[in-house]
Amino acid sequence: MNYKHLHYFMQVAESGSVAAASRQLHLTPQTISGQIQLLGERLGGPLFEKAGRRLVLTETGQLALGYAQDIFALGAQLEAAVREKHRQGRTMEFRIGVADAVPKAVACRLVQPALTMPQPVHLVCREWRLDRLLSELAVHQLDLVLADAPLPQGLSVRAFSHRLGATAVGVFAAKSLRHEHSRRPFPDCLDGAPLLMPGEDSAVGQRLRAWLQSQALHPRIVGEFDDSALAQEFGRQGLGYCLGPAVLAGEIEQRFEVQRVGVIDEVEEEFFAISVERRISHPCVLAITRAARAELFQVPAARGQRTRVKRAGATA
Repeated sequence: MNYKHLHYFMQVAESGSVAAASRQLHLTPQTISGQIQLLGERLGGPLFEKAGRRLVLTETGQLALGYAQDIFALGAQLEAAVREKHRQGRTMEFRIGVADAVPKAVACRLVQPALTMPQPVHLVCREWRLDRLLSELAVHQLDLVLADAPLPQGLSVRAFSHRLGATAVGVFAAKSLRHEHSRRPFPDCLDGAPLLMPGEDSAVGQRLRAWLQSQALHPRIVGEFDDSALAQEFGRQGLGYCLGPAVLAGEIEQRFEVQRVGVIDEVEEEFFAISVERRISHPCVLAITRAARAELFQVPAARGQRTRVKRAGATA
């Protein structure tokens, strides 16, 4: 059985089409189709069938995909074991993907422990959409993916989510903006005020929208941002209230010259390490998960006014 045939097969299964797989693999669609046909003949039946414009797995294909994922996982473990045996004293390459919804400051704090290990580490860090990063993780081009949500259900990727921790959401404002709305306490000051929101695809953005509705708050959304650092830079200019992890409130205040207005305890921002390992053994991933759980997310939430008391007119 050809190892490359399995690789092509997995890419088509995960992308849903030969055309998408050909772009990812930099091969012609004809080459991929021919190799998958040979694999199907070897296994005794077709691996895909058409469903509209997409290809879906047959029963044989579903069975083959499970074994293919296990084979690649074992292959990655073999490579890691051999590298570990020979790299004593050598630089260890650590390939990590950071979903674009994860705040840069949090990603930096999470990854730092991997760079302070006794063995030298060469970090390769990629930022992209979560689905694209998981595709690379599935074929072992990445060792780890940091995300703000666990592995999505229904995704044909054999991987495991390891929760690192969670933090409440802090609300920040430039002094000039805060002075404009100083007559109203938090969170009433948000009603009708300019707000810089996380993008709709982010998990925390969805939770925040639900919370605003439950509190009968109607801020004026002046911008939506996938990059929280960019939103905080706009906040520094006084263009709207901005948000950030409460666990990093001090850093945000100092870096962007904003003031913490309050903390929304009911809206949590979660962080996950997604890897192909059910039980983590990669030394860098171990360092990240241990430090996150023992240090970063054990820091007391930023001090500030809390929002647990329901506002008048807010729904339960």
